Amino acid sequence: MIREPLNLPESRHFYLHQPVNIHRHFAAHPTAAPLSPEPTSLTELERALHYPWARQLPPRGGTIELVPGIKWLRMDLPFVLRHVNIWLLRDRLGDREGWTVVDTCIDRAESRADWTQVFATELDGLPVLRLLATHMHPDHVGLAHWLCDRWSTPDYDCRLWMSATEYQTARYASQAANSFGGDQLADYFRSHGMTDPVDLEGIRNRKDYYRNLVPALPPRFARLMDGAIITIGGLTWRCIAGYGHSPEHMALYCERINVLIGGDMMLPRISTNVSVYETEPEADSLMLFLDSIDRFLSLPEDVLVLPSHGRPFRGLHTRVHQLRSHHHDRLNEVIVATRHRPAYAYDLLPVLFKRDLDLHQTFFALGETVAHLNRLWHSGQLRRTRDAEGIWRFQAI
Repeated sequence: MIREPLNLPESRHFYLHQPVNIHRHFAAHPTAAPLSPEPTSLTELERALHYPWARQLPPRGGTIELVPGIKWLRMDLPFVLRHVNIWLLRDRLGDREGWTVVDTCIDRAESRADWTQVFATELDGLPVLRLLATHMHPDHVGLAHWLCDRWSTPDYDCRLWMSATEYQTARYASQAANSFGGDQLADYFRSHGMTDPVDLEGIRNRKDYYRNLVPALPPRFARLMDGAIITIGGLTWRCIAGYGHSPEHMALYCERINVLIGGDMMLPRISTNVSVYETEPEADSLMLFLDSIDRFLSLPEDVLVLPSHGRPFRGLHTRVHQLRSHHHDRLNEVIVATRHRPAYAYDLLPVLFKRDLDLHQTFFALGETVAHLNRLWHSGQLRRTRDAEGIWRFQAI
């Protein structure tokens, strides 16, 4: 549920989970989509960051050791997003030697095969002791149930660790028939200007997206909380909660080795999707996100950031300021677009996203557009009214 880079300046980077060449098409199961090639050029803003491993990437089913005891694993995704990064941390729990895994990839046969290869070649013959999930999106928690079951024994429970809000949301979404789709979401999108009957029917039929990729959650978990300290392999890691992208995302920072596992809150090339949907329609998700990334400014500028997508990088403060500037520019564009006449969120998609979108991409783009409108409405810069057809209009004050 993230945005993929376009061939545009950094301020237009757009991250979504579907191929871009199928206009107004909605795949019932997106895992059949082709993978896109790896980008070959750097934008000016990317060059402001430092990539210690340059363009080196882990081979499929293999890893790169970044620092002693931390391995970088990268798994393919059948979306435009292309991949998710997974981190293997050498660990010891009691008298057990093994590994803590951070994030999982989606549940599909190819991902399970990649993990099987990793078990055989990358774990030094040791077990997975526990699994940490930064948040509940499918590419991060899809295989949690399988991994925990695979490494649990009659005398040892390989436990999932994540925030309570993320765990409960993921568990609900994997069991609910209409999570991320259905009548309520279609009605919500209509209230923001999506009136095409074909598009609305596509949203109503989008009922099994999440549980196709996350068919189950482990029945038990251990709670991560903001500020909590976790010891992994003799190193202490501090949990840093983040909001706006997901309910209660957890990043992890180790001061001793100056490493931040940033999850989706801090990405080097793409800007994290920040959206508002029907379950909390007045949410100010963008404010939550911007406040959250500001918390990273208390960490050293030269911290090694391990992102969930893209390559490990240094330049954390620079990236925070880039993301703030990106959203500031988008907010200004919305104000300009609504200065002389009111607009629906759906009207503003071409303002914020400069290309054709298929229906799946529109799902994320419309949610993000509402997030920008809500930020300006909450701050008193836009007026919000509802017309006779029940559609929200926004206009600059």
